[in-house]
Amino acid sequence: MGIPGQSTAGRPAARWAGRSAGLAGSCHPGPVVAVTALTTALAATAGQSAARCALTALAALTGQLSIGWCNDAFDAHRDLAAGRRGKPVVDGTVRVTEVWVAAYVALALCVPLSFACGLLAGAVHLTGVAAAWAYDLRLKATVWSWVPYAMGFAALPAFVALGLPDRPWPAWWAVTAGALLGIGAHLGDVLPDIRGDLAIGVRGWPHRLGPDGARLLLPVPLVAASATLVLGPAGPPGGRGIAALALAALVAVTGTVLGRRRERAAFAAAVAVAVVDVALLLVRGTGIA
Repeated sequence: MGIPGQSTAGRPAARWAGRSAGLAGSCHPGPVVAVTALTTALAATAGQSAARCALTALAALTGQLSIGWCNDAFDAHRDLAAGRRGKPVVDGTVRVTEVWVAAYVALALCVPLSFACGLLAGAVHLTGVAAAWAYDLRLKATVWSWVPYAMGFAALPAFVALGLPDRPWPAWWAVTAGALLGIGAHLGDVLPDIRGDLAIGVRGWPHRLGPDGARLLLPVPLVAASATLVLGPAGPPGGRGIAALALAALVAVTGTVLGRRRERAAFAAAVAVAVVDVALLLVRGTGIA
């Protein structure tokens, strides 16, 4: 009698664990962690207090969770039709309705957390989150698919700057570099799956460029972001800044050349340039306002 009782008690726990794991996988954990970590680190380097950094991190985390869950929930029918294994909804570990509920709960939490950082700061952050939702729900398959990425990434340094005690206006170069980094992130995000997306009718901006066009354009906004971060702030760029810019350009060109035969080389090079951009943004963090 003990064995059946243990089995019955274990099933709900096992189902709960499976659904929790499914929700974790559906939120696009890589981008969620990366963007939250970047925003938190930028807040720290900009001079926010520990308590304000934690609040900024929570606002960024809930916003990114809502975006990721919205994306998976809305694309569930397309992913099921394409048989994309490895996605929790496709694999049956979580239901679409559960992912939608998680997305709306995260969004509901994001609103007060964002405004707790300041009225203007919250409005800027929620504008970026709204742009990302617009991408998930409509703009992903249009020629305007790059706009939400540009807006969302540009909003991050603005959100951090406006969350400082004196609510200073963000530096133009930080916002511009964020927008360029977002456009590069969009191209890089699409490139690995671009052929599969085209096969199921997705026609966003990178898809209209085609695999070769997207690959060739990918390093341009990322290197432009590097140049903006090095040359934009007041004062001389310094030897390290020039070296970082030269490194970014060299890696980008190398990736583009190698990408003719190995597409993943172009993607890897873009990731490396993006890392340089993030490092530059954090180094310049004290001057973003």
